[in-house]
Amino acid sequence: MSLTMDDRDGFIWLDGKLVPWRETRMHVLTHALHYGSAVFEGERIYDGRVFRLAAHSARLIRSANLLDYDLPWSREEIDEATRAVVKANDLTAGYIRPIAWRGSEVLGVSAIGTTVHLAIAPWAQEGRLSVQARDAGINVTMAKYRRPSPETAPGHAKVAGLYVICGIEKDRALKAGFDDALMLDWQGRIAETTGANIFLVIDGRLVTPTPHNFLDGITRRAVMGMARKRGWTVEERDVMPEELAQASEVFLCGSAAEIVPVGSIDQHHFQAGPVAKTLMADFQKLVREPDSEGFGEATHLMKPASSLAA
Repeated sequence: MSLTMDDRDGFIWLDGKLVPWRETRMHVLTHALHYGSAVFEGERIYDGRVFRLAAHSARLIRSANLLDYDLPWSREEIDEATRAVVKANDLTAGYIRPIAWRGSEVLGVSAIGTTVHLAIAPWAQEGRLSVQARDAGINVTMAKYRRPSPETAPGHAKVAGLYVICGIEKDRALKAGFDDALMLDWQGRIAETTGANIFLVIDGRLVTPTPHNFLDGITRRAVMGMARKRGWTVEERDVMPEELAQASEVFLCGSAAEIVPVGSIDQHHFQAGPVAKTLMADFQKLVREPDSEGFGEATHLMKPASSLAA
């Protein structure tokens, strides 16, 4: 298989039909290419099923709505199209990238008058989409740019334009010898890394930042649900950078990354400890459950429970 994304065998679902991989093209004057108005998802295939498919498809639709356009496909139709393209590519494991964008009929800041397109592309290799886990945990550095405020950008939308600063910080981290970068929000609180949510273990409690204006990740919700089932305390609250010094464990989570322990964040060092390892094992069971394509746990139903005892 080619190492490039545009020269592969297989099929991509595009605007209602399966198209040979190399034939999926768009015009150079496509609105989304110039103004970052595409919305997308990142999904994982386990044993031929897409984990939390319904939740991903629903979030894709909501992201488009937050950018003031509608997808001409229902959540159920997107689910079915995703299953069809996974089957057409004969995949039992891999990654999926659904992406919706506004077309080339009009080019200007306003996208009024453009058509909406949707592509769904699955592949077996993740490439550089995910950080690579190591036994001792990955090394992270603090980012220079911050996540914007709700008055600045719709941070709950998974929109291409908002990933510009993530890409800058990811590249900066890699060039400096790190694996990822931790971003603060506009008020200086811990937010997320360039492509994953973050959890800290502090005094026997699992702590994660409230998603004021960044993605309330689908894997993040799954982690909170798994912790609750073990009777562990989960605190969703504002988390300040100085609290890193109090954490015994830190780990990241996301669809591409799954659950990845962090070994260091600049001068702070952590163990790849029992909490992360337990959740990693639980997650591998969860994603293979027969009903794993549904919406999963809702974080608003989370209730504090006992400490993170073994």
